Amino acid sequence: MLLKRSLPKVRWKSWVKPWQYVDWLLFCLPVAVSIFGGIAILSTELKQPVTDWWWHWLVAGIGVLIALFLARTRYEILMQCHWVTYALTNFSLIAVMIAGTSAKGAQRWISIAGFNVQPSEFAKVGMIITLAALLHKRTASKLESVFRVLAITAIPWGLVFLQPDLATSMVFGAIVLGMLYWANANPGWLILMISPVVAAILFSISWPLEQPIVLFKELSFGPLGIVWSIAMAIIGWRTLPWRRFGLGAIGAWSLNIFGGELGVFAWNHILKPYQKDRLTVFMDPDHDPLGAGYHLIQSRIAIGAGEIWGWGLFKGPMTQLNFVPEQHTDFIFSAVGEEFGFVGCLIVLFVFCLICFRLLHVAQTATDNFGSLLAIGVLSMIVFQLIVNVGMTVGLAPVAGIPLPWMSYGRSAMLTNFISLGIVESVANFRQRQKYY
Repeated sequence: MLLKRSLPKVRWKSWVKPWQYVDWLLFCLPVAVSIFGGIAILSTELKQPVTDWWWHWLVAGIGVLIALFLARTRYEILMQCHWVTYALTNFSLIAVMIAGTSAKGAQRWISIAGFNVQPSEFAKVGMIITLAALLHKRTASKLESVFRVLAITAIPWGLVFLQPDLATSMVFGAIVLGMLYWANANPGWLILMISPVVAAILFSISWPLEQPIVLFKELSFGPLGIVWSIAMAIIGWRTLPWRRFGLGAIGAWSLNIFGGELGVFAWNHILKPYQKDRLTVFMDPDHDPLGAGYHLIQSRIAIGAGEIWGWGLFKGPMTQLNFVPEQHTDFIFSAVGEEFGFVGCLIVLFVFCLICFRLLHVAQTATDNFGSLLAIGVLSMIVFQLIVNVGMTVGLAPVAGIPLPWMSYGRSAMLTNFISLGIVESVANFRQRQKYY
């Protein structure tokens, strides 16, 4: 009798044994966010003849199954085939340029069995795996390793940028910076890496003068850009190994001068008008209230209308009357702010903070550097997307088209997030047993 009673218990334990060391808090929180995201999407489309909320949950369910499968598979396999992953990533991005479908001025999707797949989303995971394998073999404590990482990243980054997909290319940059920092890169080098982007912005600002200083027809700069370039020269002199004859300082200064001028050229001749609007309209959305600034203005009104406790589910007037364009995708956080108020927004942000802390914990307790770098790559991706998306909806960041992880509607993005989660759970599942705090 006692033996019969014990059999079901033994079977149950043997069934869950492959996942016994999985971080279940880290796994369940994104699932909960996905469920809540589907409810928010339903609210935004309650009076529309669409079923994106249903697709959101269906794809999330598929993602959960994929994540569970990856969690019980040893992540070390990924290191053995990282070059294959890198090749497939580039191949998919090239395929988009050749046979992709276009929408809203960009060619980012491939139609497969009637579904539009966005390879640039899956390319994020491919780059995390590739960079983790490279930095596992050789850390970023030397410039040679840093240059190697940048050279390998340049190909997929360039293919994504040419689609054009500025938002995903920015996510690539965040992933690279986060993983290099975790791989023991000098913080000064990381500052120098992003310094040309800052220089490109500052070179176009004429303050405190009325107009930028113009040397030639296509060569101009602002005083702030020069000050920034000098500051970067000092950092280059202190951190780069080429101190003799001031080569490090000269190189850093030249890099920023070139980056600043290249930024001005790109702004005038390369970026499309809608990309310019996305990057600048957040500073003054009222300048074009019925055009480029319409999204931001309506989003801020919706969030502000929610006040402390919100209007309640399915009761937000801005959401129900569809005043916020693309609310079910990039602006889903505005629906949360209107219908659940300031408290609801804080709860969502708190859940994301818990997810990030658990990702960091997995990175700190991983068995090897490869697993740790995988977790940090995913953490960098999630944190950057969270900050930019929330900042975008409240008017503190440009409208970059970056979805809110697990909440915004997007099938490729949802699968990418759960694949990333499954890889991190594999790192947690196959590490030495730790006591969770």
